[in-house]
Amino acid sequence: MAVRAQFENSNEVGVFATLTNTYALLGIGSSENFYGIFEAELQDSIPICRTTIAGSRIVGRLTTGNSKGLLVPTTTTDQELQHLRNSLPDEIKIRRIEERLSALGNVIVANDKTALVHPDLERETEEIIADVLGVEVFRQTVADNVLVGSYMALSNQGGLVHPKTSVQDQDELSSLLSIPLVAGSVNRGSSVIGGGLVVNDWLAVTGLDTTATELSVVESVFRLGDGHGPAQINTSMRDTIVESFY
Repeated sequence: MAVRAQFENSNEVGVFATLTNTYALLGIGSSENFYGIFEAELQDSIPICRTTIAGSRIVGRLTTGNSKGLLVPTTTTDQELQHLRNSLPDEIKIRRIEERLSALGNVIVANDKTALVHPDLERETEEIIADVLGVEVFRQTVADNVLVGSYMALSNQGGLVHPKTSVQDQDELSSLLSIPLVAGSVNRGSSVIGGGLVVNDWLAVTGLDTTATELSVVESVFRLGDGHGPAQINTSMRDTIVESFY
């Protein structure tokens, strides 16, 4: 299922939330409607943790994780770390990372099998990602952008990438990840996919500005709801979306 939400008048839901198959992190704020949407869809299946990271609400950009683990920046306080440990299932590994590129959500994108990372990430960080998340790690760019976490969203079923990603790059990334990828946008033409969308294997939450066409592409590529795979995405429909915004 794909739903639209706003965090205090912001459509950048991926900035204020991290979503996996085993937990969800939401930034602390006064947006009860935002929490309500996540709770309605998730509270029967996975724990939802309201938290700050380094005193900030932008948890989606500072953290990254999958169903096995969660990575947080070194600026995360001991109190925040303890709150995460208390809120998330015991089997989730939580690790603080000392990394110069500390907005982990912008520089790492992962599902349960693979992680793509910023080409300049520390070698040690790469090893920690592989260990904590239990994934293969590849240094990559998306449409020549190094911020792979900002311009891409992944689940175990599929991925959405920057609208200007070439077909060749899509094919290369798709074979690396072993899942189908589609180039598209969210929030009425925004190419910052990771900022405007969070997704797991059964739910996608995107900004209120996301158009019906964008939403149907999201539902198709991530195979949400009706079992349609990416093959059902009409190419001309996608071209129309991309053209109308550029």
